[in-house]
Amino acid sequence: MWKSSCKRAARCAALFVWTAVAFITVLMTAVPTVSAKMKTDRLVVEAAKGAGPPHSIAIEIAETEEEKALGLMFRTQLGDDQGMLFAYGAIHEMTMWMRNTYISLDMVFINADGVIHRIEQRAEPLSDRVISSEGAVAAVLEMAGGATQRLGIKPGDRVVHAIFSAPGPTAKP
Repeated sequence: MWKSSCKRAARCAALFVWTAVAFITVLMTAVPTVSAKMKTDRLVVEAAKGAGPPHSIAIEIAETEEEKALGLMFRTQLGDDQGMLFAYGAIHEMTMWMRNTYISLDMVFINADGVIHRIEQRAEPLSDRVISSEGAVAAVLEMAGGATQRLGIKPGDRVVHAIFSAPGPTAKP
């Protein structure tokens, strides 16, 4: 009796381990791995009129349609000095959502000259609510929820990166 109970327990344990390994394997293959291929870079956010220190942000750049569709979905963490830049090449009203995004995000909508047009703070994870740029913009920077507030980043500040046109020469009085 004791031997047969041990054999059954061993079989159950083996089945449990096999099921767990199979589940983890399926889960890992189901979660897209496009992010591993995304180009990385850095950008700087400068406060308007020198009102604060510049902030250097490590970014992934979503360039392809597949990368843009995936965005920061399935991520479980993002530091205040990290983000993802979505550049569209054309200036238009942009919309985003949080489907399959597990963490809250700040969405920084940026004009072609790099000036921040609008910030949607702390977008709700897993929400299908459409979030609009509320005006024509050239790019969106997604950061950890609350990071823009913690870093003091505001509309009117400038994002410095190669995708944005440099500001024109300052007029002299």
